[in-house]
Amino acid sequence: MENVKNSVRLTGFAGADPVIITFANEKRMARISIAVNEYYKNNAGEPIDQTQWFSLVFWNRKVELVEHVVKKGTRFSIEGKLNMQSYTDKKGEQRYTTEIVVNTIALFDSAEENPK
Repeated sequence: MENVKNSVRLTGFAGADPVIITFANEKRMARISIAVNEYYKNNAGEPIDQTQWFSLVFWNRKVELVEHVVKKGTRFSIEGKLNMQSYTDKKGEQRYTTEIVVNTIALFDSAEENPK
């Protein structure tokens, strides 16, 4: 099991423009959601178009690329790793979130079609 690793690959569309955060130490982070569409037929043979949303986090040099190139509707692919976090909300309840920390991003030509 030495080849087991935390790795995720997704292709989809930006759900909104990225949110850029600059920290006190000048380190920057970008957050964006990606919509991933899945097309299939159910047991009755009816076509199903299902969209799932994932939260992405970009650090370092990738922030500048995302900030200047990725806008709502941009089609792109990422590879990264899952990162789970917990926090306590205002009501004192424990909450959990999962995000994908992006290692690589590939942009698609805007003229390419959305494959089904």
